[in-house]
Amino acid sequence: MTRLLVSVDVGGTLCQIEGPTVATTLVAASPLGQDDARRVIRQQLYTRPSIDAAVIAEVCDALQLPASSFPSRIQPPQLRLMSGVVAAVRSVSRHATLVTLSNVTCLDAGTDNMHALLRPWVTKHFPSYLTGYVKPDPAAFHCVADACQSSPAHMVHIGDDWDCDIIGARTAGVTAIWVSNGRPVPEPELLNDTGVLVAADLIGASQHVTDLARWRRP
Repeated sequence: MTRLLVSVDVGGTLCQIEGPTVATTLVAASPLGQDDARRVIRQQLYTRPSIDAAVIAEVCDALQLPASSFPSRIQPPQLRLMSGVVAAVRSVSRHATLVTLSNVTCLDAGTDNMHALLRPWVTKHFPSYLTGYVKPDPAAFHCVADACQSSPAHMVHIGDDWDCDIIGARTAGVTAIWVSNGRPVPEPELLNDTGVLVAADLIGASQHVTDLARWRRP
């Protein structure tokens, strides 16, 4: 039986991000609505492996901001594990290959800190600025499956963003677990889809993974 592959979102699911990021700073400054500004960030900034003056000008123009609004000095924010994360990732790693899949700029990644916090349970990290794909694009999920020599049919994605994590994963043919953090389900009708599961927190999500692994055993 092929081992499950589980990808987990970072910000809001595994970690709380302490301090401003390039993305949050630009969204707050833009005269666009938050949803539109976030869409620009996803499409034009998250997939850039590096950021130069031309990229800054392009992104700021799309956000209706002067280029001078782009943060000039940004340190990667500190990542603090959310409650129960260590127990949850330890549990998931017993039943599946565990990786991260995140939308993040190259300036905000804090990859070294994340490696230190999550080893040895998380084996690989797939930030959008390295993969070139951003959730909810199905290619973001397929890229992870291919890199791990797996397939969407054997993959589970866990995340707290309904559109990026859940709709994106299901569009890609990946089983999705939404971490609600106490919020109501945005589209309850989608719970009729057997590939969508809901958990209050990451501990609950890890139990879903345990159950999925058991159901798959011959």
